[in-house]
Amino acid sequence: TKIKFDIPANLKGIEGSPVSLRVFNALGNEVAILVHEQKSPGTYEVEWNADGWPSGVYFYQLNYGSLVETKKMLLVK
Repeated sequence: TKIKFDIPANLKGIEGSPVSLRVFNALGNEVAILVHEQKSPGTYEVEWNADGWPSGVYFYQLNYGSLVETKKMLLVK
């Protein structure tokens, strides 16, 4: 499963902040940490190997400085 995300260039004061991208199940339990590192502004795509996880609703959360973005995804096998 591929997850695409953007690190915006126009956010003042948070340049160089660590980036994290985490996946949670429908109960709110963290099931994967896909990114936990410094990243420059731009568009990225990461692969989540969901082989060990059942079909269902999952959420992924991007954290970058003061930016927190959460999106829902549906895993269908």
